Amino acid sequence: MPSLNDIRSTFLGYFERQGHAVVDSSPLVPRNDPTLMFTNSGMVQFKNVFTGVESRPYDRATTSQKCVRAGGKHNDLDNVGYTARHHTFFEMLGNFSFGDYFKSDAIPFAWELITKEFGIDPSRLLVTVYHTDDEAAAIWKKAAGLPDERIIRIASDDNFWRMGPTGPCGPCTEIFYDHGDHIPGGPPGSPDEDGDRFIEIWNLVFMQNEQFADGTMRPLDMQSIDTGMGLERIGALLQGKHDNYDTDLMRALIEASAHATSTDPDGPDRMHHRVIADHLRSTSFLIADGVMPSNEGRGYVLRRIIRRAVRHAHQAGAQDPLMHRLVPALVREMGQAYPELRRAEALVEETLRGEEERFRRTLDRGLRLLDDELAKLPGGAALPGDAAFRLYDTHGFPLDLTADALREQGRTVDTAGFDAAMEEQRARARAAWSGSGETADAAVWFEIADALGTTEFLGYDDETAEGQVQALVRDGARVDAAKAGESVGLVANQTPFYAEAGGQVGDTGTVRTDTGRARVTDTRKVAGVFVHMCEVEEGEVRTGQAAELAVDRARRQAIRANHSATHLLNEALRSALGAHVVQRGSLNAPDRLRFDFSHGEAVPAETLAAVEAEVNAMIRQNGGISTRIMTPDDARALGAQALFGEKYGDEVRVVSMGRQEGSGKGADGATYSIELCGGTHVRRLGEIGAFVTLGDSAIASGVRRVEALTGDAAMRHLRAQADRMGQLAGLFRAAPEEVGDRVRALMDERKALQAEVARLRREAAMGGGADAREINGMQAVLQVVEGVSGKDLAAMIDAQKQALGSGIVALIADTGGKPAVAVGVTKDLTGRITAPDLVKVAVEALGGRGGGGRPEMAQGGGADIAQAQAALKAVERAIAAA
Repeated sequence: MPSLNDIRSTFLGYFERQGHAVVDSSPLVPRNDPTLMFTNSGMVQFKNVFTGVESRPYDRATTSQKCVRAGGKHNDLDNVGYTARHHTFFEMLGNFSFGDYFKSDAIPFAWELITKEFGIDPSRLLVTVYHTDDEAAAIWKKAAGLPDERIIRIASDDNFWRMGPTGPCGPCTEIFYDHGDHIPGGPPGSPDEDGDRFIEIWNLVFMQNEQFADGTMRPLDMQSIDTGMGLERIGALLQGKHDNYDTDLMRALIEASAHATSTDPDGPDRMHHRVIADHLRSTSFLIADGVMPSNEGRGYVLRRIIRRAVRHAHQAGAQDPLMHRLVPALVREMGQAYPELRRAEALVEETLRGEEERFRRTLDRGLRLLDDELAKLPGGAALPGDAAFRLYDTHGFPLDLTADALREQGRTVDTAGFDAAMEEQRARARAAWSGSGETADAAVWFEIADALGTTEFLGYDDETAEGQVQALVRDGARVDAAKAGESVGLVANQTPFYAEAGGQVGDTGTVRTDTGRARVTDTRKVAGVFVHMCEVEEGEVRTGQAAELAVDRARRQAIRANHSATHLLNEALRSALGAHVVQRGSLNAPDRLRFDFSHGEAVPAETLAAVEAEVNAMIRQNGGISTRIMTPDDARALGAQALFGEKYGDEVRVVSMGRQEGSGKGADGATYSIELCGGTHVRRLGEIGAFVTLGDSAIASGVRRVEALTGDAAMRHLRAQADRMGQLAGLFRAAPEEVGDRVRALMDERKALQAEVARLRREAAMGGGADAREINGMQAVLQVVEGVSGKDLAAMIDAQKQALGSGIVALIADTGGKPAVAVGVTKDLTGRITAPDLVKVAVEALGGRGGGGRPEMAQGGGADIAQAQAALKAVERAIAAA
């Protein structure tokens, strides 16, 4: 029985033998489609290739693409665990042709792979074609020998694919497997097609037309092939299963979940283990591709999946966090095919553990509240929407999590009521979600890249260079010239200007030609083209001219120092906090740096100080910085760190710096920091000068930020700190090292004086003492006091009670026109009357509401100080009546 790993390898190997380039899976966060939240099919990474905007060095490709369908319009989350074939994460096997072969090759490829390589019985197969696609039907007859009754013509859009309302489109052909007449269901196109007897296993899209807004079509100049076969679905078939969750890979994860919870994988908790296995894959791969739990966008979807898994783990009896303990099982199953999962293992474990610990603190209470709400309802009644919203708003229970819990009890939730209560939050979430991918006018830059090639970057070694102005773009369109006062994007054949990337800001400087001068305000990179954002200051700049390009050197030097220091900071944090620390973002600007990293709690001040000291120790070594170009695999074997979620090309730049004495860590000896990086760096670490951290802060759940200064900025900061310390030392007439002790002594003295002042103020308010009188056989002090605040009253009450021994004290203070009242009753009298009873009487007389406390002490407030005496009279009457 072939494993899913075997099936994946067989598929890719077959198409590699047919001349296809085996292309790595793209990240789950799309880089080229702003309409998608997650990569959901194999063709996403090739979208620009299909439309002709981008070119690749191959015209045939094959992939096993990791996909997630759990957010936006492609969302299978609610069905996971309840059906045989729904997943949040799945792998899509595909082969692609970009203007190379078409139907006459794609169909025989598919038939040969399925029937010969996979050994599927041809008599069990049938196909569908679009009802007008006679060409595909004829090829199926010739290549597979299928009779007409097993070539079903479908007139609906089920067999016609469109990229969108306009653009590439074309008919499809789908391959179905017949599981036998013992399973209910009819063939595609029949009234019973929704049954499970006939299961689609592969879809071949023939991208042959371009559709226009008026509904007309014309044949594409480049006709292409896009196919998709779900690995889990074909795996179940080849392993003789009817359920994707019974395949070897999913079964291994299910058994790991069952073992960790000491339950039967096929017992009453079977559905819980299926959900956990599925969600383990989607959450782990999303984290490995750079998504972190948050309250918006992709991070919110990730958090929902994690919390759904946690609830099912709870239902399966897990008493402690479970998901992070299953990550090694997942890495064993999929780490070889997807090395990024193995590299991110520590980060995935740490993120899942932190999220589960946080959510488990509220899970029990949330489920109890849900049970309480259900207890108020008739049997089987839907949960009101406002109750579901309270669970979400107070305890972080997404609606689908509540619905999932109710589904197990045969109940539903009033989603309309929930939506009404959530409308404001949903509006904010929609506004926050802005998608991903390139800018809308990126096509012009792809056109320039195709016509002129990518820009050669000279800035690793040079800060000035000669080049030729190849293109000028203004307002999204190419122009021949730009005059003084105009803003334009300038492209040269080569440049020393660094384009913003990897957290390093773009360079600024000047571009000079024989006829004009332009100020470069920023440099960006689109489709491999370096775009100099220019403001023409003098004359005119024209395409075709020779130009001198000069980077602002002082600014570049400051940026390089901050970038190199960021690498040192990254390694120092990993050394101090653990291997789970992974870069989550950075900024390398001329005046400062910041570094965002995965960590679940604040960095203690002493740890941050140790990190700062370690970075400065590396700077003082003044070691050189080496760079090497190598393959991504060789770089990772060397121990180089990469930014998770990034897709690297065939070659990467590896930056090594610093020496750690006696370390021997990694294959590169005692090298301190090794990272994949395309940015610019100092030549020797001593050029950084000095490194000073400004502090640590939280920017998202599980993500911290350290900000720092280097070079002149660091020295100015230290000088300013020293000046402030000198001023304080002068004020205290003490040495700088004695200032701390002097401040502490002053604070202690101030605290003592404040206590003394408060005591004297209370005594003065009582006039040096208070006269008690007997009311209903009880001693009572009833008085309006001045010059004190409401918070003074409790201490005054205690002092008077102690003086009385047995009695009642009621005091009203004027706090800026609004009265505060406090009442104390000695313990021996609380059987007759309590302090809250008397406070409520006084508060009501003062025009207020409420008030309360303990039987021996209570406080409240009012609205009208003019009623103070009337309030004391009311208290007196209440005592008399007790």
